[in-house]
Order: sequence, then structure tokens, then C-alpha cells
Amino acid sequence: MFSGKKEVIFAENAPKAIGPYSLAIRSGSLIFVSGTLGMDPETGELEAGGIEEQTRKSLENLSNILVAARSSLDRVVKTTVFLQDMKEFPQMNAVYAEFFQKDPPARSTVEVAALPRGAAVEIEAVATVMEG
Repeated sequence: MFSGKKEVIFAENAPKAIGPYSLAIRSGSLIFVSGTLGMDPETGELEAGGIEEQTRKSLENLSNILVAARSSLDRVVKTTVFLQDMKEFPQMNAVYAEFFQKDPPARSTVEVAALPRGAAVEIEAVATVMEG
């Protein structure tokens, strides 16, 4: 039964929110993770190198947030990937496939005019909470 409560998730090893939003919200058995950029949690700077490095760091940050919320990448049911340039889809997709090798989640990928801090990619997710 859904109680209507929500819990704000904090993750020590993920970049802090850069605006008035939570990194993630747990509500019932679901976790809604805000878009994660390929930022270094220590410096707040985007990963150098380009789309592959930013995609990898974005998914590492997403994983760290999920762990803090009692979940994991294997429990992700849906992602949305925002790309600054759809021509970089193959490179992003190759790195993404490394993180979701078995039973990948549903996914939408869209090109956007711009992303915060000039990022090449941003990834948001919905996942389920681990039992117990």
C-alpha cells in the first residue's frame, strides 16, 4: 500500500545538486533519480575527454546514488538519456552497454539544445528498492 511519503536521498560519493532539487527521491518501492552529469564528486568539474568519459562518470554517479538509496543499477527499470549531440549516440551507447549488460532497462534517448555546465550527456533513472 502506498503511504504517499517521500524520502530525500543523499549520497556522499556523488556530486551535490546544482540547483533546488534532490539527487533522488524514494517513494514507496520506487527511487526517482534526477539527471546525473559526468561530474567528479570531489571537484564538481565535468570529466575531461568527451562523451565516453562523461557517460561513464554519469553512470558511476547514478550507481552511487542508487546504492545510497538501497538499490543498484540492476534494479533500474527506466532511464532517460539526454544528449547534447545525437551524433555521439554510438559512443554513449557503447559505454552505457558496459553498465547494463544483462536485462537492460527501458530507455529513451533525446537530443537537447544544451545541458547544465555544458555537459555532453545527462542520465536520469527510475529504479526499485531492494527488499529488506
